[in-house]
Amino acid sequence: MAVKTEKDLPEQFRATWLKAMSAMQLRNFGYAVQLLQPLLRAHPEFLTGRQLARRAAIAKTAGKKSMLGGLSSASFSTMKVQGLIKKDPAAAMDAAEKILENDPYSPQVNQLLREAALAANVPEVAAFALETIIDGNPKDTKTMHELARHHLSHGDPEKAVEIYGKISEILPNDLAAIKGGKDAAAAASMQRGGWEREETTYRDLIKDKEQAVSLEQQSRVVRSDEMIDQLLVELHAKVEREPDSVDTARKIAELYEQKEDLENAANWFSYASGLGGGSDQSLARKAVELNLRQFDLAISAREEFIAANPGSPEAVEFATDLEAIKIRRAELFLDEAQKRVDRNPTDLQVRFELGEIFVGLGRFQEAIPELQRARQNPSVRIRAMGLLGQCFTARSMFDLAAKTLSDAASELSAMDAVKKDVLYNLGIVYEKMGEPEKSIACMKQIYEVDYGFRDVAARVEGSYSS
Repeated sequence: MAVKTEKDLPEQFRATWLKAMSAMQLRNFGYAVQLLQPLLRAHPEFLTGRQLARRAAIAKTAGKKSMLGGLSSASFSTMKVQGLIKKDPAAAMDAAEKILENDPYSPQVNQLLREAALAANVPEVAAFALETIIDGNPKDTKTMHELARHHLSHGDPEKAVEIYGKISEILPNDLAAIKGGKDAAAAASMQRGGWEREETTYRDLIKDKEQAVSLEQQSRVVRSDEMIDQLLVELHAKVEREPDSVDTARKIAELYEQKEDLENAANWFSYASGLGGGSDQSLARKAVELNLRQFDLAISAREEFIAANPGSPEAVEFATDLEAIKIRRAELFLDEAQKRVDRNPTDLQVRFELGEIFVGLGRFQEAIPELQRARQNPSVRIRAMGLLGQCFTARSMFDLAAKTLSDAASELSAMDAVKKDVLYNLGIVYEKMGEPEKSIACMKQIYEVDYGFRDVAARVEGSYSS
């Protein structure tokens, strides 16, 4: 089987995939796993889905060890999985996946997943199973050897070189790793058609490669994923040697951002900010910005699905998810805005931003004092007054809303989008106050210049027939 991507999934399973991503975004890890398991049962070659399921399982178990100590909690079910591998490898993969939900790092079950994936001709999943074991135990050189051999036998000697290099870092005298690294490097050079040299050692090849390629790659602004991965390997090793280096952490974060791995990029920017004691605010802001981008992508994906599938049960469910994700995004933005106000209490611009966020969350009482102060800033004065009008209206303080919006309208000369919005909201307030003449007068000002603005035409024309 060839590995499938999200685009290869049928429509109904694409909807399930979006639900699973929503659940992850909302930190509902158990539900994410429940959604992904039937998807993987139907499409065992969907590697990205399996990777997400493993992340969800790891987050769900929060690094807990098996309750049975040295004996994996999955041991009682592994015989069933073993029996299925030859008869129905896809079913064996599904059975292993169910066990890994509660013990994601289990070496025994991941090895069974590897065997089943190989039997099903999905070597990428087999490699992922071995990678998971190593993630659970980064010093497991035995599994690293197995993974390196897997990459070699499936035509990816570059990855094998990388794995053998990691083994050599852990065990410098591992002769099998040195020989394997040399063989893998030779195979990689033949595959690239370039730098094969017979009388050389694995370490020489790596040294040459680093000297000839690494500096060139670091100087490039635009890099390929392969270049980025190589640099990340080097920088991660450097972090292990110099864990307090803000500069190294920042470089890693920037590379992950360039790779569009927003989650890792945000985490590394946050880590770099912590190393510096928060003295470099740009790092903290960057972490927040990338987290917001993740929310924006999640929101955009759901909005597109809802627009393409109006009225479907999935669209209704996504609409609910969408609101929850938007609230979480606003809460994240709120936390950052509050910190900025705490750092710069006299900055009226950040006061306005904080008030705007409060309005978006429906926290109108908290928004009012921020917006009242922000209206002293000429650059945001009218916008602050417009939002104040919304706050007063939401709290049924219609006289204050009318006064604020009327003042804002009087300060605007051109009938632009801002003034039309202020006048429309003022008309609605007058309507709520039981003053229809004043309400229609506001609507007529808009009608004279923009017939199609919201429902102004219907309101104005309807006033002549009533």
